Amino acid sequence: MKIFVINPGSTSTKLALYEDDKQVWVGGAHHPADELAEFQHVCDQYEYRKDFVKKMLEEAGIPICFDAVIARGGLLKPTPGGVYAINEQMKYDLLHAQMEHASNLGALIADELAGECGCPAYIADPEVVDEFMPEARLTGIPEINRLSIFHALNSKAVSRKYAASIGKAYEDLNLIVVHMGGGISVGAHRKGKVIDVNNALNGDGPFSPERAGTVPADQLVELCFSGKYDKRKIKKMLNGNGGLVAHLCMTDMITIASKAEAGEEPYKRVLDAMMYNVAKEAGARFVALRGEVDAIILTGGIAYSDYCVKTLHSWIDCLGTIVMMPGEDEMGSLAYNALGALRKELPLQVYQPEG
Repeated sequence: MKIFVINPGSTSTKLALYEDDKQVWVGGAHHPADELAEFQHVCDQYEYRKDFVKKMLEEAGIPICFDAVIARGGLLKPTPGGVYAINEQMKYDLLHAQMEHASNLGALIADELAGECGCPAYIADPEVVDEFMPEARLTGIPEINRLSIFHALNSKAVSRKYAASIGKAYEDLNLIVVHMGGGISVGAHRKGKVIDVNNALNGDGPFSPERAGTVPADQLVELCFSGKYDKRKIKKMLNGNGGLVAHLCMTDMITIASKAEAGEEPYKRVLDAMMYNVAKEAGARFVALRGEVDAIILTGGIAYSDYCVKTLHSWIDCLGTIVMMPGEDEMGSLAYNALGALRKELPLQVYQPEG
């Protein structure tokens, strides 16, 4: 089975070709900032990104002849997890998405390429996967509901891989999955559904290398009306300029962890606080699963840091068995989902959001 994978990021487009579960070609590049600056909105980049993908395939001598094309899912309307066939409703919602991100273009490009060679086009586990239990959704302000935005693709993929490694199905297990990267998400996976997870994009849960996480509401309101910041700057403070970069003016985890391990301040104090906040979130998910936890999976790039993992262990060892699955293989995870759909090992979902 030839599976072509497309993963558009904010400043790059990653591509890969798989034969079954083996990666046989990888391509892509970072796009020059001056070229991206020509586009006012992300959706305006469609032709530019599509032409880039076709050029990369042409230069590699790869014909547009695949058994499936799968793309990273975009910021759609809330939907359950799984593999989705790209349909017209999905394309419409991506073109008119409230939140702009280059991942919104992936399904559009995948659908066009798949149309050229007559194969199916998929996405899998977009960041907006929403499987919340009712108790997890409400807040004390009726106009504000908690949102499910997290590293769904990697979190679900490592969960399925862990389950397979012990001879069980993902749907048979209760897991806490801690994804630690530029953003940090901690999810409670109950029998194949993520019933509670922090909004890892813009304002919930632990602070991270680039995000502020949960902050005291009253003090945030005071900042908003202080006259020092406009709406754009406040939002950037929450996502992009918050967390470690705000405290330490850097996000290089190798350097930060090395300085923290040497006892150098403020690096140790700030990094230890971040890991403590991650541990508190894991504790909350332990409650969401009523203490019935088969394993706690640590994944994402920060899971490579011995210092961070050791610090986290010291807080959460009491919660259950900890399993290390560091890194984030988005391309492999997408290919895994496409192959599962082609082989009918994973059910194919239909995108039909409510409302």
